This record gives sequence, C-alpha cells and structure tokens, in this order.
Amino acid sequence: MQPGRTTLSKFLIEQLHEVDDNGQLAGLLIDVAAAMKSIAAMTAKGALGGFHGNIEATNIQGEIQKKLDVLSNDALIDACEWGGTLAGMISEENEDPIRIPPEFKRGRYLLNFDPLDGSSNIDVNVSVGTIFSVLVHDNDAEPTKADFLQIGRKQVAAGYAIYGPATMLVITVGKGTHGFTLDREIGNFILTHENLLIPEDTSEFAINTSNERFWEPPVSRYVEECKAGKTGVRGRDFNMRWIASMVAEVHRILMRGGVFMYPRDTKDPQKPGRLRLLYEANPVGFIIEQAGGAASHGRGPILDHPAESLHQRIAVIFGSRNEVERIERYHAEFDAGEDRPFISPLFSNRSLYRSEV
Repeated sequence: MQPGRTTLSKFLIEQLHEVDDNGQLAGLLIDVAAAMKSIAAMTAKGALGGFHGNIEATNIQGEIQKKLDVLSNDALIDACEWGGTLAGMISEENEDPIRIPPEFKRGRYLLNFDPLDGSSNIDVNVSVGTIFSVLVHDNDAEPTKADFLQIGRKQVAAGYAIYGPATMLVITVGKGTHGFTLDREIGNFILTHENLLIPEDTSEFAINTSNERFWEPPVSRYVEECKAGKTGVRGRDFNMRWIASMVAEVHRILMRGGVFMYPRDTKDPQKPGRLRLLYEANPVGFIIEQAGGAASHGRGPILDHPAESLHQRIAVIFGSRNEVERIERYHAEFDAGEDRPFISPLFSNRSLYRSEV
C-alpha cells in the first residue's frame, strides 16, 4: 500500500479479504468513518454552527451533556444502524444497548463507542475525538447486555478519530495500527501513517496531578521519580503533559511515544477507575498493543480484564512498553509489601535513610 494514495476503502479490502468474505466488517468500518466525517464537520464549524454549549440533561455517567455529545451520538447511530452489519450498539450516552430497528437487516457485529471523547474541551477549541470498538455477535438472537461483555482480546477492530487541525482516523483490525487523514477536498480518508510504532522508551508522561493526593503509592512513586529528573534514580529529565482528552493523549503517544495514566485512586472508592472499559479502555488498549506499546490497569493487561457491566470503569496506564512495565512492577512490589510505606521522595528509594533496591 502506498501512503498518500490508498483510501480507507481500498485499505480495508486488502486487510480483510481473507476473513471478511461477505464484506460486513469493512462495510461497518466505512459507515463509522462516514459518521466521523459528519462529526468533523460539526466540530469544525464550532460556535458558527450553534453546536457549542450544554443541554439540560445528563448522560448515564451523570455527566452534563454537551450539544455535540448528543449530535455525535446521533450521527453514529444514524450512519450505522441501517447498513445490515450490526446486531446492536452501546454508547457512553445511552444506558442500555441500542437496538437495530426491526425494519433494518441485522448483521453479526456489535459496535461500542464513545461518540465525543474530551467534550469538556469543545468550548475552548482543544482537540476532541471519537472512540469505537467492534465485537462479533455469534448468534442470530437479539443481543442482550451480556453479549457485549466480552474481554478486549475478542475485538476484531477498533479505532478513533481525532478532530484537530486535521481530522485523522486511526484504526486496527489486528494487523498493526494505521493512520488516515481526511482529505476534505475529496471527502476521503487517505492512508498517511502506515504501521505506527510506539518507541519502547520515553521521557514524557501524562497524568492529572490535581488528583495526586488520591493516588496509590505505586503511582506516586513513579511520578516522583519522573519529577526528580536527572537528580533522581531515573537519571534523566521527563516532560509532563495533560490535555483532558484521551484521544489527543493517545494520538501524541502514537506519534512520538510517552505514557498516559488515569490510575485507580481513592477520590471515589465506588469507582475502580475513571475511564470506561468497553468503549474507551479496550479499543485504546487494542490500538496501543498493535502499535508495539502496552496497555495495563496497573495489575495486568487491560485486554484481559473481565467485563461485568456496560459502563464499567477501569484504571488505565498505556504507552511506551518499558515505562508501562515499570509502573506494573511498582504495583506488584507494593502489593507484595516490598515498597511500603511510600511517603515522599525523602523516604523513598532516593532517600538518605533507605538504600536503592
């Protein structure tokens, strides 16, 4: 394939011809891409299109909905429900599974999606995105909630769109991670970033430090080491980033490496994490692993974590493999009682009172 000349449709035909002989999966992904073009147009118009601001409603997460949240959700449903490829859908914006209307043919796939990730950034013109995951529905019955509760390893496709200076679609069907840029003049997604690979090492991390007082000790240990830079045990300086849009964080890491953390914390003991497993963490985990990175919840791979509810939350740590594995090791050492207590850098493994392990 030739970057800059291969369209998304051609790419999918070549990637899926051995496993998608009826064309359903390729057809579904093209429908998803069509919805992303509509969402890109709305985000590009911004206030000129009357799309900014909140509506008088909250979603199932208890979050105030933006106008574009609802419009993006509608765009994905409208683009995908009629194509004969789907058995059902779930969305961040809907409490229950979205049924395929009876007048439309049902297909063999399930679509999970976050229609507009990072929507708190809409009104300040910072990049937002759409995340999706595709699973197989292996029977002819109407899918129930339980049918969506599959581990991430069972995904057959996943991707995201980022609506920034350029609109990009990043996708995997289990054969690497590939990036397409929307050519607005011809209306096609064109392959521009083939076989994206995340560097194994990095000196850049992303985390919301306003939650620092709620972090678990392994996360505090890691971040303190990064902040100590050349004077600490890591022996080099790190840069910190935080955009509050996971799609933007993922995209930066795919382009140049890094590690992103939204770890488990004690701010809300009822929530084992902040990000949703089925339509945020799993698709991102699939994309990251296919690009040579690692995706963990701190105590194991995200893609192996069991799904128990549609809107289940989970801790997320992903990016450059060596850094993710280091953070996992810190969690294992803490759980085994080998690194307690972690109080501050003075008493950690750079301390005058504790020798480095």
